Amino acid sequence: MRITILGSGSKGNAILLEAHGTRILVDAGFSARDLERRLRLVGVGPEEILGIVITHDHSDHTRGMGVFARRFGTPLYLTDPTRVACKALLKGGEETRTYRAGFPFSIGNLMVEPFLTVHDATDPVAVAVRDTDTGFKVGVATDLGRPTAQVRHALSGSDFLVLEANHDAGLLHQGPYPWSVKSRIASSHGHLSNEAAATLALELLHPRLAGVVLAHLSAECNRAALARAVVGRALQEAGYRGFLSVAEQDQPTGPLSLPELARHLVPHQLPLI
Repeated sequence: MRITILGSGSKGNAILLEAHGTRILVDAGFSARDLERRLRLVGVGPEEILGIVITHDHSDHTRGMGVFARRFGTPLYLTDPTRVACKALLKGGEETRTYRAGFPFSIGNLMVEPFLTVHDATDPVAVAVRDTDTGFKVGVATDLGRPTAQVRHALSGSDFLVLEANHDAGLLHQGPYPWSVKSRIASSHGHLSNEAAATLALELLHPRLAGVVLAHLSAECNRAALARAVVGRALQEAGYRGFLSVAEQDQPTGPLSLPELARHLVPHQLPLI
């Protein structure tokens, strides 16, 4: 199983997951042309994508989905409320397949397990994606207002996490946004701070966790070095020796081979078992 974050941040989000010839996108927050460019940068043709799983209706997760789906015949997987909220992007020539939180569905060799999140969108979800052949599990959780018990349960046992670390509390307070926007971001329906991401990462830590990529960083209210330092320090103090990185907005992060990361993890993590 391979994970590539094609780009993540306030201006757009898309994640490529691959297993045994099955390739899917989680979200399509760049233009169709930019999505194609980013895919080709990592050696994948857009026609190879078997499905796009949309997590919620915000434009930084949906911008290119309609054009991409029509251009390449790619099925769109989204909840019905999200489909209605995104009707301006859908012209009727797309293949849409609706799903519901709590009901897993398969795309090729990948099992997608959607679960509800708390975020100021129409019907927000996050997903855990399993490789049905190897059992590897990747949790993708950005745009989390707060980590609920349901979120923790759904992400538990993940071998790899793509986890939101949106803002530094101090930079958000000093940032250029109006107070109303700052309050929304910091609210229980907004985004996770670096400190909240560190707390959640510790709660999800287990001996088989092989990799963590911090995602959806705010360009105005966070810094990659800050996010990595806060989360990395917490994980290191808890004994984690796996992979840790920060996704970039403007270029892909990866591809990352989960089996390879897991093999490198074993000698370091044995004392935790």
